[in-house]
Amino acid sequence: MMDREWREQARQLLGQPNEAQSTQAPFNLVTPRSHCPACQSQVAALHNLPVLSYLLLQGRCAACGAAISPRYPLIELLTALLSAAMIWQFGPTLAGSAALVLCWALIAAAAIDLDHQLLPDSITQPLLWLGLALGLSGVLADTPPFPDLQSAVLGAMAGYLSLWTVYKVFKWLTGKEGMGYGDFKLLAALGAWLGWQMLPLVIILAAVVGAVTGIAMIVVGRHARQAPIPFGPFLAAAGLFALLWGPELVSAYLGMRGV
Repeated sequence: MMDREWREQARQLLGQPNEAQSTQAPFNLVTPRSHCPACQSQVAALHNLPVLSYLLLQGRCAACGAAISPRYPLIELLTALLSAAMIWQFGPTLAGSAALVLCWALIAAAAIDLDHQLLPDSITQPLLWLGLALGLSGVLADTPPFPDLQSAVLGAMAGYLSLWTVYKVFKWLTGKEGMGYGDFKLLAALGAWLGWQMLPLVIILAAVVGAVTGIAMIVVGRHARQAPIPFGPFLAAAGLFALLWGPELVSAYLGMRGV
């Protein structure tokens, strides 16, 4: 969907005629139906059950026998486990529903960033505004780590400006771009959802885990030293950690410091 939009924008910038809408087959979240990338056969409903269908089909397309990537069941299983953790933590409440929305959006954003090194505005921006709207409503202000409006606004501002500043300083020092604007927007969204108080924890966790992972991948030879590593998945993982256990971890740290 984004690729089509970019192509149309490129045609407009180049002064080329747009493709006639009538000649384009519909392409959205509903149409076309799920299909095998190898043979283009539609996936039957029975073969589209999360995790179970992959096991029943033994990881192969029912029509042509092509291998199905294990990424599908892995993300489905991860989503199920994290969703259960959210409801376990917040219960079947409004806070639990909000946590699920944030969880699902972060999983989608992380998976896209891993593939394309891109954090879509269609995910990060609605997530940012929804976090601010929840802060404005005040309905979750008494449920940590969900913030009040002031903390949400400060979190969004601090989240964006912190990574933007790092980006500018790194580019000034090296002449290279160390991260993309999508990372700024994602951290701003996390700041809106979690408040400015959780941002140090999110940034430290994402930076440490990202650095350790990057060094490990280089050492084992699975990643070139100069090849970029997407930062979005680490921000998403740190955000989910802060959502589930952030308040307890921060309280324990402040207790040790005697604050």
